Amino acid sequence: IVYHFRDWKVHGVTDLKKAIAESCNVFFYIVGGGYKDFKGLGAKKIAKYLHLFNWGRKTGIDLPGEKKGLVPTPEWKESYKKKPWYPGDTYHLSIGQGDILVTPIQVATSFASIANGGILYRPHLVKEIIDSKSKKVVREIKPEIIRKDFIDRKYLEEVREGMRQAVTSPSGSSHMLNDLAVKVAAKTGTAQFGVKRKYHSWITVFAPYENPEIVITVLVENVPEGKIAAIPVAKEILKW
Repeated sequence: IVYHFRDWKVHGVTDLKKAIAESCNVFFYIVGGGYKDFKGLGAKKIAKYLHLFNWGRKTGIDLPGEKKGLVPTPEWKESYKKKPWYPGDTYHLSIGQGDILVTPIQVATSFASIANGGILYRPHLVKEIIDSKSKKVVREIKPEIIRKDFIDRKYLEEVREGMRQAVTSPSGSSHMLNDLAVKVAAKTGTAQFGVKRKYHSWITVFAPYENPEIVITVLVENVPEGKIAAIPVAKEILKW
């Protein structure tokens, strides 16, 4: 039995930047799982790099009940599901499908490290603690680095440029943001979750592009197929 799943458009000759800009699944299938004579990264290397960006691990944000998510590996599947890891699992993982689980705060934190050139900070809600009577600062929450210089800056710059192209290119997945007063970069996501003709709509944006000050991750759940949900929300926030 052979199933054919067509990409949503014909992309033509595609490099990394264009693949990011247009969300080209086929490009990332090849990078992750390989094709013909090209050997892909494979599941273990994909997991290694996702772990470097702190996926599959708690960020340590000052909120209760944080989940660590899941970066699936062949060992995990054999242990937890009692099933072998198939090549298709690697292709799924290459585009963020399959058993992978990630929280919005993990996405925002990891993209912040792309925006700032390679410093992964621990996210915090509290800036400082002030004594209610004396009004003096009891404790200041200073920036805490989880990891830095774990990816070569020149590679992160390629990703940044691809995210910018997603906004500036007429065929980019986030072209709707191109008329904003400030230059932004973005990456969209459409996550399937087992319900036919519905998906979870994601977008992560950082701005201003040249010297980022803000990262926004928007997740809208249970979106009917064909509807655009997360991008207008991000645009409204950025306008404000």
